[in-house]
Amino acid sequence: MAKTKSKTIFLCQSCGYESPKWMGKCPGCSAWNTMVEEKIKKESPGRRTAFAHSNQKVQKPSPITNIETSEEPRLQTNLGEFNRVLGNGIVKGSLVLIGGDPGIGKSTLLLQVSNQLSDLKQSVLYISGEESVRQTKLRADRLGINNPLLHVLSETDLDYITSAIEEMNPSFVVVDSIQTVYQSEITSAPGSVSQVRECTAELMRIAKTKGIPIFIVGHVTKEGSIAGPRLLEHMVDTVLYFEGERHHTFRILRAVKNRFGSTNEMGIFEMREEGLTEVLNPSEIFLEERSAGVAGSSVVASMEGTRPVLVEIQALISPTSFGNPRRMATGIDHNRVSLLMAVLEKRVGLLLQNQDAYLKVAGGIKLDEPAIDLAVAVSIASSFRDMPPGPADCFIGEVGLTGEVRRVSRIEQRVQEAAKLGFKRMIIPSANMEGWTKPAGVDVIGVGNVSEALRTSLGGT
Repeated sequence: MAKTKSKTIFLCQSCGYESPKWMGKCPGCSAWNTMVEEKIKKESPGRRTAFAHSNQKVQKPSPITNIETSEEPRLQTNLGEFNRVLGNGIVKGSLVLIGGDPGIGKSTLLLQVSNQLSDLKQSVLYISGEESVRQTKLRADRLGINNPLLHVLSETDLDYITSAIEEMNPSFVVVDSIQTVYQSEITSAPGSVSQVRECTAELMRIAKTKGIPIFIVGHVTKEGSIAGPRLLEHMVDTVLYFEGERHHTFRILRAVKNRFGSTNEMGIFEMREEGLTEVLNPSEIFLEERSAGVAGSSVVASMEGTRPVLVEIQALISPTSFGNPRRMATGIDHNRVSLLMAVLEKRVGLLLQNQDAYLKVAGGIKLDEPAIDLAVAVSIASSFRDMPPGPADCFIGEVGLTGEVRRVSRIEQRVQEAAKLGFKRMIIPSANMEGWTKPAGVDVIGVGNVSEALRTSLGGT
């Protein structure tokens, strides 16, 4: 038998950095008081890897030209928004990590997905480490879920979980959550770096060798990132974030890593009493409470993956009462707001250095693409001058430091989406005016710089 040796090390709970001694500050991520003592066991002559099994043949390298591939169909759910974020369905053998704030609806979403897959004659195993089977059944009754192909297991020991998966051989597995699962061979507590890493590696081995898609739920920290080492996000195939305010009904599912699809896709859901329902027209939802003809409000057509979404950007500019004006932004990068205000002050002549600025993207969505720059600049100038832009105006364009309005991608899709919702005038970069078909009844105006855009929208600014 192989001899087992124990060793004591210190692991950073944030980044997974290993050290033979305790340190107050982690050299890997510079976080304070995150080093935790853990005992690990070493097997000699060597420990098994995530894919090496005693009863499994060792694979030999083969030329890539000799490897045969086949297009396997993806598992499709009835939630089109869920399929979109994953890249048009669930890939067999994939390991997906989903994170989000407590109570945001992660378990509800995965229980609904499990039920829909069981309706398609797929056997599903839902493993809960935080709830008993009776508690899971109560939530299922509230959602109207009752399918004999959906099996529920309340277990945290990875050995029992592995045995249950091998005995049942399901088509889909959910583990809620990875921070509660532990491996008995590791002496550290559940949720520690070692436990999370080793348990995820074992689940990855099961997913890849058996071709079973496995979804694991991860807790998030107060900063909003998934708890545990960043290694966890590197190990899985897909990382999803479930976002939204608990006091609002809308939820956003966003992919930040996806080996089988785009990372820019976004799915929007509405939380109701009977569960989560998909929002088919998010642009209409985001603009339904918009007040037309109000200074400081503008609309932009932003691309979220392959889908254009119309969003309202609001700005409030008021004289400051202190020496340093305040700059606050929700849904937009704070540094981008400061940059655009500097451009307006230098290139347009707006005196904003003694003004407080508060900006918000209505609806709780986060925007980070460059095409929103022009709408942000128009909102700031509109609030500063107290002159509202046209209620049927839509602004698209990136703003450079010299004040120019630069070309953006997929201009035709953006304009068509805005035209569908009744916008009659599109102010876009002049470099985007050629090479595409403009919709009928819409006035498309090309501008070369911010000053020209403000004169067009605000009339003489």
